[in-house]
Amino acid sequence: MRPAELNRLTVREAADRYVELVRAKTLTGALSMSTAEVYARDVATLVALAGEGAVLDDLTGEDVDAILLAFARKPDGRRAEPTGGLQSASSQARFRRSISALFKHATLAGWVQINPMAMATVTARERGGLRAERRALTREQAQGLIGAARELGAEPAVAAPVSKGRRRPRSDQRTESRDALIVLLLSTVGPRVSELVRANVEDFYTNDGVRYWRIFGKGGKTRDVPLPGVVAQALEAYLAGGRPETADKALLLSWRGRRLARGDVQAVIDRVQRQVDPAQRRSVTPHGLRHTTATHLLADAVDMDAVRRVLGHSDLATLGRYRDELPGELEVAMRSHPLLKPPDRR
Repeated sequence: MRPAELNRLTVREAADRYVELVRAKTLTGALSMSTAEVYARDVATLVALAGEGAVLDDLTGEDVDAILLAFARKPDGRRAEPTGGLQSASSQARFRRSISALFKHATLAGWVQINPMAMATVTARERGGLRAERRALTREQAQGLIGAARELGAEPAVAAPVSKGRRRPRSDQRTESRDALIVLLLSTVGPRVSELVRANVEDFYTNDGVRYWRIFGKGGKTRDVPLPGVVAQALEAYLAGGRPETADKALLLSWRGRRLARGDVQAVIDRVQRQVDPAQRRSVTPHGLRHTTATHLLADAVDMDAVRRVLGHSDLATLGRYRDELPGELEVAMRSHPLLKPPDRR
């Protein structure tokens, strides 16, 4: 039953009362202390985004949508990326659950007449979460990154600028051809970062003049993916002169001769990105380059089953998560609609 009178609390007042109730539940064991603190943190974020002086009952579904999207664009201070990192899909889903719980209580307590969450249109897991920006690079951004990698791999003798007071790397510490190979493999073949760092030299072989990579994926499954000519050339250049002499069978090595770790791959991408024209540059993760591979292969009408096999998925339906929208693609699709083409007169 709804209380007879509406209590028009401000967002700040409602948040304070709700957090006090949540923390009281930890005394009875209904909530853990860590869960209560997560709720408190998310509610504090809601206050900051909605405005502490706003009346809670005045918030509409549109206001909630704006708050959810503002949170999605909010830098995540826990991530070590140069930009601070944006909120992950799981963080966004958690934030939505937290404010949904607040509004559910507010409805029962008579702080709002109608729960605005019921009128929100932005969903928590739509296309992999509320992404503030697409994970896939545009064609221009991807080509800028690939171009920078190819230039880096083609000129291993040119040293990168060294800041004052820092020692220039020795010739046996150079990693240009390795970095170029990493970016080219991620951008064109789209492996998982775990598959990339697990790769061994022996996993690459030639058949009928085509270079293949036998990728060991999830669940012990393997897939043999042919490398584009440019990527095969980068591989040969790295094996011929860019890979340290070592007994380690790993493909990707540090200049000390140790297998590269997953965390090292992001630093390589960032280093190559710094060589890209600022107009084409956008920060991207290794997984974002996997999205880039899928998005552009599918946009160019490459057979879906072939893309599935390249990425190592068992189900075609999984590709939906890796397919990001591209600007102008709908216009292009409708201009070349197959049902409007002139009949083939034979």
